[in-house]
Amino acid sequence: MATPSRQKILLFLFAIAFLVTFIQVGLLSIAFYKLGLSPSAAYTLLLASLFGSVINLPLLRLQSLRPPDAPPPPPPIFPLLPVPHNSRYILVAVNTGGCLIPIAFSLYLLNQTPVTVLEAVQAISFVTLISYLFSRPIRGLGIGMPILVAPLSAALIAIGLNPEGSAPLAYIGGTMGVLIGADLLRLNDIRRMGPPVAAIGGAGTFDGIFITGIVAVLLT
Repeated sequence: MATPSRQKILLFLFAIAFLVTFIQVGLLSIAFYKLGLSPSAAYTLLLASLFGSVINLPLLRLQSLRPPDAPPPPPPIFPLLPVPHNSRYILVAVNTGGCLIPIAFSLYLLNQTPVTVLEAVQAISFVTLISYLFSRPIRGLGIGMPILVAPLSAALIAIGLNPEGSAPLAYIGGTMGVLIGADLLRLNDIRRMGPPVAAIGGAGTFDGIFITGIVAVLLT
């Protein structure tokens, strides 16, 4: 049984966790509302992104420039396919929640909102450049980048290009820019690190892409 002091500490921690969750849910609701989504559509997108973040689909193999330091663990690949444990190659996969769903949702926003293809290309190009310049390979973790750089850049360029459609444009530019600048353009860095499996939009990058899209929308 917990002592009174421990009960107070547990109650305090529970209150903090509840407050943080409430704020996060409120911010997500605001962001999805600005994107024109109904509550049911917003939660469907959120759940699809979260569950999709554990699904990696094999795409291709790249020759590794540096073999892994230890025998690679079984890769989290779905569908379950036999993956040869060959230290000379890196299996590149795409993460469903951090790559495929943001791409699909960006295409949806491009068709359903007052955002032109030219504006989307300009925003994506700008955030791609920023993401590439500020991202760095981190041995054992992947590609890292300061978390507010991409969403702030996406919001500013979206407001400048299309004030009325800044929210969807910020989401498109932010998510696609991070995917290209911090993932696709960093494949050579991944080859030099030599991991057995690299997921585009996966692991910590999923969090970065998801937060980039939400924060970019909130900043518009």
